[in-house]
Amino acid sequence: MVDLEPFRLDGPVVVALRADLPAVSERVVAAIIAEVPSYQRAFAGPMGETIRSAVALALAGFLDRVSGDARRTERTRNAVHGGAYDLGRGEARAGRTMDALLSAYRVGARVAWRGMSTSAVSAGLVAEQVVTYAELVFAYIDELSAASVAGHSDELETTGRVQQRLRERLARLLLTGAPADAVLAGARRADWAIPDTLTAVLLPPAQLRTTTTALGSSGARALVLEEDLPDPVVDDVVALLLPDASRSVLRRVLRDRDAVLGPTLPWVDVLGSYQRAARTAALVERGGGLIDSGDHLARLVLEADPGARADLRRRALAPLDDEAPGSREKLEATLRAWLLCGGRRDDVATLLFVHPQTVRYRMGRIRDLFGDRLTDPEVVLELVLALG
Repeated sequence: MVDLEPFRLDGPVVVALRADLPAVSERVVAAIIAEVPSYQRAFAGPMGETIRSAVALALAGFLDRVSGDARRTERTRNAVHGGAYDLGRGEARAGRTMDALLSAYRVGARVAWRGMSTSAVSAGLVAEQVVTYAELVFAYIDELSAASVAGHSDELETTGRVQQRLRERLARLLLTGAPADAVLAGARRADWAIPDTLTAVLLPPAQLRTTTTALGSSGARALVLEEDLPDPVVDDVVALLLPDASRSVLRRVLRDRDAVLGPTLPWVDVLGSYQRAARTAALVERGGGLIDSGDHLARLVLEADPGARADLRRRALAPLDDEAPGSREKLEATLRAWLLCGGRRDDVATLLFVHPQTVRYRMGRIRDLFGDRLTDPEVVLELVLALG
């Protein structure tokens, strides 16, 4: 609060200034329109009347402060500061910085000082008081500017928190399989444009801020869910849903981060991207840099239903049940290599580091046990899956 107590204007000066107040207010408004381009359109709409009223109130409040009228000063002080605070909040809601409003304050202070000082001197303000009067005018404007800055900052902080909560709710809707119409309504509330695609990324909370910054516009529009992640649950990660992200860019940015990257899917299917990333995180040891789920598709398929795979393995490899453990292990390894190498004996021998004759002997034993089933495509498929 600027201390205006030591300075008081004489009664005739105050009367003259109050009489000239409407004209000074209009000159201030005209100067702001002329010198601050951002406000030219604002004054043409409903906001114009609000600003005109704020200018008149601020000038009247200043006169009350320097007139010595305690009752009027108390009455206008809160209104003036509240108006300045609300102007700052309005700028934030309009998506503008404080630059235009602070410029308007500077222009207003200059024009108001010029008009009011002329009237004050004409009404008897002595020369030695003019400098002090000028200092008080500009100090008062600084006071109002500070109130507007506070309003702007508070609005941004409040808006940011509200938007963050709305976007968290939107992420939860997407990752709990909510109906599309519910998601669309949530996106409208969060002021979030629906993208064509979304990509789920799981990463440690400590890497969240640097990652979203490094991803630029996609990172700025990302949805984040930090708590109560859906099944399958992965410990110590947050889920990041990235809109319309280039996969090559994602791989480059995430290369040295402990991230798990899901597939890029249409936005309505992002739950599938999250689930695949989560399943990959459960299968692959984390901590060595980026894990792309796309590099582990075969393993994901094989591990999709462990119980079914175990049953398949038992049935497909039943002909080996009577073999001794050591013999069975060697025959399984040979059969797996034979399937992978398309039956090429020399390639199987190279893969197993054994002599081709050893491969021939073992495959002879396998054919004795499996018989004609090795020529059945369905059996071969089951063996590939069982031994994969």
